[in-house]
Amino acid sequence: MSEIERNERVYKAIIKTIKDTPLAEYYTSGHRTCQGCESALLMRYMAKAAGPRTIVVGATGCMYVANTTYMTTSWVVPWVHTQLGGSGAAALGTAAALRALMRKGKIKEEPINVVVFCGDLGCADMGLSGVSNAMTYDYNFLIILYDNESSANTDIQETSMTPYGAQTSFSRPGKQKRIMKRRWKKSVVPMIIAGHRNVKYAATLTPAYPLDGINKVRKALSVGGPTFIHSLDPCPKGWDYDPMYSHKLGQLAVETGIWPLYEYYNGEIIYNEPTKGIVEGRIKRKPVNEYLEKQGRFSHFTEEDIEYFQKMVDEMYEKWEIPGIMPIKSINVKIKES
Repeated sequence: MSEIERNERVYKAIIKTIKDTPLAEYYTSGHRTCQGCESALLMRYMAKAAGPRTIVVGATGCMYVANTTYMTTSWVVPWVHTQLGGSGAAALGTAAALRALMRKGKIKEEPINVVVFCGDLGCADMGLSGVSNAMTYDYNFLIILYDNESSANTDIQETSMTPYGAQTSFSRPGKQKRIMKRRWKKSVVPMIIAGHRNVKYAATLTPAYPLDGINKVRKALSVGGPTFIHSLDPCPKGWDYDPMYSHKLGQLAVETGIWPLYEYYNGEIIYNEPTKGIVEGRIKRKPVNEYLEKQGRFSHFTEEDIEYFQKMVDEMYEKWEIPGIMPIKSINVKIKES
């Protein structure tokens, strides 16, 4: 059995414990991420899950700047840089080029993963149209949105991923208006699955649950066709907390119900633990204050603000048609007789 065949067998296996993860590293030391950066862990898990037969494409953002110094990179697998809003086009172009080269006999016909990552500004905001366009084509690639809830690469500006009320350099609380960011966070995975019927797999994750994330990347790459993953990545610089709490904040985001973990697979929603337990009523959601109070970006919140935040999260699980995912209440449609 060749080394490539052995690797493919290993990477198709389901990871049940951390001891089952492959030892090989394809995202290594040398990057310049901040202390406590969860996006660096996401890149490591993603590369470990995808394996050596992978091409990684990265859009401009934190993880582009951190992973490339002059003449060096922390990537072991082939890596390509694209513009801030070019993730969708790069994903589509890379996958299409591989298919054409294999069809013409220029390269061996074999599974080669195409994984494209982009930040919340480059994917959920200015890059959303390109990502959406790429999702309409039946090419094999995975787009990963690494979401630190701000435009962190350019000094923490507000994006559509920034939570309600959070401080950024564009949403500082003032004497006249304490809450500057009044819009709720955009739900990107529901947008992808509702608008692109050919997408077979999409999911949410956070690096605080490594086995959950690794298996979701593996599943996305094995399903085929365009797939999408949205990762919530706590950011010490942008969220203003001690880096030692990065993992804990990822866990609290899930345990408070703010960030539900789930998969969309062939038309069905599958909740993952502990969100599954929350939805089924086996696990009680923690109060959102346990999450908010550990972050300086919410230090201006009053009791009234916290109560409003809690009320909005409660509605996700008590009033939404699909708990934590689809903000639709019961709708009665009346047809007027002609």
